[in-house]
Amino acid sequence: MANANSGGLKALPADTRGRTPENGSLVVCFGEMLIDFVPTVAGVSIAEAPAFKKAPGGAPANVAVGIARLGGSSAFIGKVGADEFGYMLADILKQNNVNNSGMRFDPGARTALAFVTLRADGEREFMFFRHPSADMLLRESELDVDLIKKASIFHYGSISLIAEPCRSTHIAAMNIAKKSGSILSFDPNLRLPLWPSPEAARQGIMSIWDQADIIKVSEDEISFLTEGDDPNDDNVVIKKLFRPNFKLLLVTEGSEGCRYFTKEFRGRVPGIKVKAVDTTGAGDAFVSGLLSSLASDQNLYQDEKRLREALLFANACGALTVTERGAIPALPTREAVLQILPKSVA
Repeated sequence: MANANSGGLKALPADTRGRTPENGSLVVCFGEMLIDFVPTVAGVSIAEAPAFKKAPGGAPANVAVGIARLGGSSAFIGKVGADEFGYMLADILKQNNVNNSGMRFDPGARTALAFVTLRADGEREFMFFRHPSADMLLRESELDVDLIKKASIFHYGSISLIAEPCRSTHIAAMNIAKKSGSILSFDPNLRLPLWPSPEAARQGIMSIWDQADIIKVSEDEISFLTEGDDPNDDNVVIKKLFRPNFKLLLVTEGSEGCRYFTKEFRGRVPGIKVKAVDTTGAGDAFVSGLLSSLASDQNLYQDEKRLREALLFANACGALTVTERGAIPALPTREAVLQILPKSVA
């Protein structure tokens, strides 16, 4: 994989690695933002944890912060409670240079909470408090339509598809973005405990699958969506998940890197080896790395060399994130990513 980019990477023009806000193309991220409660002690179950530390979370919000931290221009659209946690989250976005004007505050529902732990066996355990939470109650009438129309890229997950009215709002926002010429970016971010059933999750995710331009999916999600097929088999990905209208389909493989599929070519870009402390937010950091590159070079998926450079950069974003605890606190700056790249591929 040396051709993916060993020498030459430092000399790449800046626009392959995400734009700065003053001349950048806007990435609008739609969906949930919540508070993650993480145990103060590692390797215990939620029930065994002696205490918890609060941390901002929610995949679309993480991506928005990740893009801004890399020097790109991003905005977040979603709903939180008109409560202390909701105002705190809005403020965190503002502090991180994310446009939060599309956020709405619900006086009748609380900001979503999630208790998250990494057990001693390495499995992540989630417990969600959403009955319903404010993010599920975003209405189409509350959408900042002008903000969506400004997006060069409109990014979203699947959690906002679980319940009405947010599901209809999500679809309306996608349609506005598509008609305005935005690239649609979808990270299913499967969280089975939130769905009524596995079948509902599969149907919900696949109900909007064909409309995306770019999809990032994990190996576990491939197994789930194909009902048990081998996620390592490229033919499974091509036959069951790739669509003729896709610009790019990405399969993330954790520390191993990622695979990419376009109409013209496919391949793999290796991961960057680091000592992992906490994998929370790694996928979101990867997405922010890719979208920051794409915002500045919207046709990079048509040039395999440029695509591989962007994916190596995205892999480095994910790698740096796992070296620290938490999602948003661990999201890297562009400078930090550029420092890790030459050493890792030398």
